[in-house]
Amino acid sequence: MRRAHVQSSSVRSVGYDLDHRVLEIEYVGGGVYDYLDVPPEEALALLESDSIGRYLNGVVKPHHRCRVVHRVA
Repeated sequence: MRRAHVQSSSVRSVGYDLDHRVLEIEYVGGGVYDYLDVPPEEALALLESDSIGRYLNGVVKPHHRCRVVHRVA
């Protein structure tokens, strides 16, 4: 999945697969995680939020399952 770099202290890049409703997050530490069944309006709101990290922690993580794409050892 293609990701776009974002301005955030905790997130390096964000990608979204509209067909599968998967939000992919690459964290500054190098880990990559997919959040499943994320509606497109939530993905857009994430990108438009004042704080991507706060939006992830408050809206995405509590309500969407996550799968590890790349874990940093």
